[in-house]
Amino acid sequence: MNEALAETAERAISQLSGLRFSKGHGTGNDFVLIADPEGMHVISPEQVAELCDRHRGIGGDGLIRAVPSRLIDEGRRLLTEHPDAEWFMDYRNGDGSLSEMCGNGVRVFVHFLLAEGLAELPTGGSLTIGTRAGVKTIVRTADGYAVDMGPWEFIFPAEAAARAMDSLVSADGLEVPRPALSVSMGNPHTVVALAELSELEATRLFTAPHVDPKPAHGTNVEFVVPSEPLVHEGVGTVTMRVHERGVGETQSCGTGACAAAVATRHWAGQGAPDAWHVKVPGGVVGVKFFTVADGHEHVELSGPATIVASGTLS
Repeated sequence: MNEALAETAERAISQLSGLRFSKGHGTGNDFVLIADPEGMHVISPEQVAELCDRHRGIGGDGLIRAVPSRLIDEGRRLLTEHPDAEWFMDYRNGDGSLSEMCGNGVRVFVHFLLAEGLAELPTGGSLTIGTRAGVKTIVRTADGYAVDMGPWEFIFPAEAAARAMDSLVSADGLEVPRPALSVSMGNPHTVVALAELSELEATRLFTAPHVDPKPAHGTNVEFVVPSEPLVHEGVGTVTMRVHERGVGETQSCGTGACAAAVATRHWAGQGAPDAWHVKVPGGVVGVKFFTVADGHEHVELSGPATIVASGTLS
């Protein structure tokens, strides 16, 4: 970074001097967390990028601001139908761009609310959270949190139904483009199946994979290897790496894990299980499919959440 850029970075962070923050992660997917109960802190994309910089800031895959839903436009719209969604998860990617949702992030977000005394949630209890992908219901479990991620859908439904694949993905380290399936979990994902763990390890995700056709608002790209056997004692298992739009490769991606399970279950066909383990570089998350009263199939994501530090910006 040249001297002018360094000065810009320092100035962006200095404008937030005195602001309290925490740092947390869910299976290695890490976030800077800000409590803003009065809705006073409008953090610019440039400030987000500097705070998430791993050399000149705190470091993180994204920034999450906890703000009452009534104090943000997107939250107020949700409150008309979901008055219990008191808190809104205002999430940005590490580059400062807005993101609809983050499955690991929402678990860490709830854990942060509890740590800050902004909410209470006993084991077995549930909390409704507002996000840009709608409201999410989070249940506290004995070893973490489980999130109803809502319904999934194919981004290109006609192509998915006809061929089980809808796009081609090229990535550094893969000799030829690979077929893929695009899934929406409220945010876009493109899932690529690889045959061997050695292929997964050889795939280099320093730069964004090329997706053709690319979903309208960009996409996260997951590379998955099914376990052998795929199903053991009624639970399917896949191993995954992910390149997140606006971030790069991350240790984990909650919505990506859900999308990986959706795609693999679709490819496996009739008889595929409803329960999955998704192994990511940062650990293991659980994914389950269930049908709600209106007939739509929802996805539940479960896993741990950890707060590792708190402090004040100098």
